[in-house]
Amino acid sequence: MYRPAKIIIDLAAIQANYRLAQSLAPDSKTIAVVKADAYGHGAVEVAKALQSQVEMFAVSCIDEALILRENGLRQAVLLLEGCFDKSELKIALDKQFEIVVHNNLQLQQLLDATLETPINVWLKIDTGMHRLGISPKEVASTYAKLQASTNVHNVVLMTHFAHADDVGGAYSVNQISQFEACTQAIVSDTQQKVQLSTANSAALLAWQQTRMDWNRPGIMLYGLSPFAEPLEQAKALIPAMSFESQVIALRNISAGESVGYGCTWTAKRPSVIATIAIGYGDGYPRTAKLGTPVLINHQRVPLAARVSMDLISVDVTDLPKVNIGDTAQLWGKELSANEVASWADTIGYELVTRMPRRITRQYSN
Repeated sequence: MYRPAKIIIDLAAIQANYRLAQSLAPDSKTIAVVKADAYGHGAVEVAKALQSQVEMFAVSCIDEALILRENGLRQAVLLLEGCFDKSELKIALDKQFEIVVHNNLQLQQLLDATLETPINVWLKIDTGMHRLGISPKEVASTYAKLQASTNVHNVVLMTHFAHADDVGGAYSVNQISQFEACTQAIVSDTQQKVQLSTANSAALLAWQQTRMDWNRPGIMLYGLSPFAEPLEQAKALIPAMSFESQVIALRNISAGESVGYGCTWTAKRPSVIATIAIGYGDGYPRTAKLGTPVLINHQRVPLAARVSMDLISVDVTDLPKVNIGDTAQLWGKELSANEVASWADTIGYELVTRMPRRITRQYSN
């Protein structure tokens, strides 16, 4: 590949972020969430980098899980959305996947299936997210049906938080209370220990009471904080993705001249404009506003035109020296994807996850 646009993934950073997640709850087990191609970082490469540390990976669906198996990963894999069709149950059992059950159709398909050996099940409870999960009033009866089924080996009780990034907010407090209320009787009445799982990245970082038997960090593994405001525990996160390209043209323009489609940026003074080989076709957000920061040779410069498919323009008038071929960082260790996302009316999760096939991906460490 000759086009200079690329993303560089620091696998050592992901390993360090995983160790941080483990250190926050040393008595718990830490699942590595690698759904959506490991949030755009490459699920296979990330999983291989973590395989000596990780007991279980989590993905959204069986398609993602099969990719891990096809590439030699042998750890347990949790299907966070469960099975979309009853035919997937035998595949999940054969490939040693664990399944989430989050509605009555999935429950009945599992109970009616003919499985050679029992499968591990994670029963998802809707405590307030209102996307997936059974209602709290159904937990006891559903758990009893699963326990009685010869198709089921072990049941983990889980939920998911809607607003854990609101540190100290009442909504998460209510969700925690709901979860405790509907699982307390099961935990008390069952002779065997019942395993519980609630914490995503935000909860793991900020809500100590959510750190239960299994934690499920996702975005923090890739070095991005789930919080809009600085959080002490998140300061140690190391961004794993660097999105880079090069300056491919320099142009002197006069005051009053415009740059790019729509003439949305007009020079207020004689200016130097650098053109960078990156655009929305490479995953850079078209919604990035004028002034969005870009790093040229580690120095901040502002976006100076509308983002096009293959190119962006930045104002480098105040830099002492810029040359064609100089490195431009769109986000990375020195410029957070979260900050860039704030200029584009989105979140860092989306920026790193939606990287297209056209962009060259490299791995370090």
